Amino acid sequence: MPKAILLVDDEPTLRETVAEAMVLEGYLVSTASTGPEALTRFRASKPNLVLLDLMLPEMSGIEVCRVIRAESSVPIIMLTAKDSEVDKVVGLEVGADDYVTKPFSLRELTARVRAILRRADQVASTDSPEGMVDLGRVQVDLAGHRLLRDGGVVPLRPRAFELLSFFLRNPGQVFTRDRLLEHVWGYDYGGETRTVDVHVHWLRQRIEEDPARPAMLQTVRGIGYVFRRPG
Repeated sequence: MPKAILLVDDEPTLRETVAEAMVLEGYLVSTASTGPEALTRFRASKPNLVLLDLMLPEMSGIEVCRVIRAESSVPIIMLTAKDSEVDKVVGLEVGADDYVTKPFSLRELTARVRAILRRADQVASTDSPEGMVDLGRVQVDLAGHRLLRDGGVVPLRPRAFELLSFFLRNPGQVFTRDRLLEHVWGYDYGGETRTVDVHVHWLRQRIEEDPARPAMLQTVRGIGYVFRRPG
């Protein structure tokens, strides 16, 4: 069954061009031009992926992303004309999986879409390891995709949980950001690895006793990250 994509952008020419390209790739595409319309279409069509412009009338793409993420773990790619680090990080902070800066090539965008959807399918079709991983005050329920601290459930975005699960399966191994992108996100950002740092920051805030001096999820200077089990 074809995957469904919701494309949200207020520029008619870009919206039509991207929609046509996605249809040619075999996707079902619905479109919206404002934030409120995007949320209405999202709830009605339940797409497999959202392409979401950052700058929208009536309601910003950041706010739309925040609302969607509160309701669903659907992959979200932000489309932004802004090239500042702040805008990219804010998009990632509210739950976007990726971003593409305008002007972008349709080839690049379709490659990102294919990679994210392929990774989502792999995660959905792979049985999670059973059992609870004990990290002291923190427990990771791999089967239930839950993170607990002192017995209470700690909210964690789906991609961040995937990253944590990957580290748990590979303790003591040092991974570059590029390798983490390949294994967890399923593709290469072409040199832009800020998203890994943002997700590591989220994890440290939730699993470490002192996030500023992490004992488990450690930085290996000049290389990347390594996860070390406590004890």
